[in-house]
Amino acid sequence: MKKPAVRSAVKPKSVPKASGRAARGGPGQESRPAGPRPSWRGLVSFGLVNVPVNLYPAVKPEIHGMNYLRKDDLCPIAYKKVCRATGEEVPFENIVKGYEYRDGDYVVLDDEDFRKADVMKSSAIEIEAFVDEAGVDPKYVEKPYYLEPQPKAHTAYALFREAMAKSKKVAIGLFVLRDREHLVMLKPEGRAILLIQLRFAASLRAPAGLDLPPERIEAPKAQLELALELVKKFEGEFRPEAYTDTYAARLRAIIAAKAKGRTVHARTEEAPRETEVEDIMARLKESLSAVRH
Repeated sequence: MKKPAVRSAVKPKSVPKASGRAARGGPGQESRPAGPRPSWRGLVSFGLVNVPVNLYPAVKPEIHGMNYLRKDDLCPIAYKKVCRATGEEVPFENIVKGYEYRDGDYVVLDDEDFRKADVMKSSAIEIEAFVDEAGVDPKYVEKPYYLEPQPKAHTAYALFREAMAKSKKVAIGLFVLRDREHLVMLKPEGRAILLIQLRFAASLRAPAGLDLPPERIEAPKAQLELALELVKKFEGEFRPEAYTDTYAARLRAIIAAKAKGRTVHARTEEAPRETEVEDIMARLKESLSAVRH
């Protein structure tokens, strides 16, 4: 007999949660009422003006992460931090950070060591330049955050935001988050200031070694004309709200159906196939005909 899709898991023994370390980041450590906790607290250093801010992620997950379960009774799987040499579990308070400078030899680093690396950058976002946003190549963009002014900093925050808006410039800066230095871009976003984490140039790979066609290639004139016509048909403005994560939506629907004991059938969609060289012209014509209708 087929096992039902929904079963109750055995109740695991309560395991005390490891206490995380308090976030650091300079002045303005005021407690915040109910709501998301800031990822970082510190200052935006704009010339000699220092604006106390809180940093919050601007991205929310489309679907919560899955849990690993034991197949037979759906008992949740837990992961423990153990000593590699003995297999013994190590309590959180006995865990330190270390750098392996030689095989088997480590230098232990604590919070004070990370602050010594650059006290200023661990407590402040240092603005280095104001640039045109169009000059920031999209391949450097990594992750967005929101900056919120701390109490009594609204005036300075608004001044910085309006200066960027009026000048039509974005700010480029550096700061340390979670023991790593980050390159960031700050820009006005309505009433808020958006902080966009950027990649350092050294972290990007060059396409050298990839099997790519020549930079200039003579495409058949008829094919190019049809391709350009197809591009023209799809021209428009980028409207992010028009796009949704359909994979996550379908997965949520499957979860909801299985939670109600329903059988879920696979979608009958044919996977796309590679277009052969001799079929390109025909496929371009078919594409244009489909768009026209």
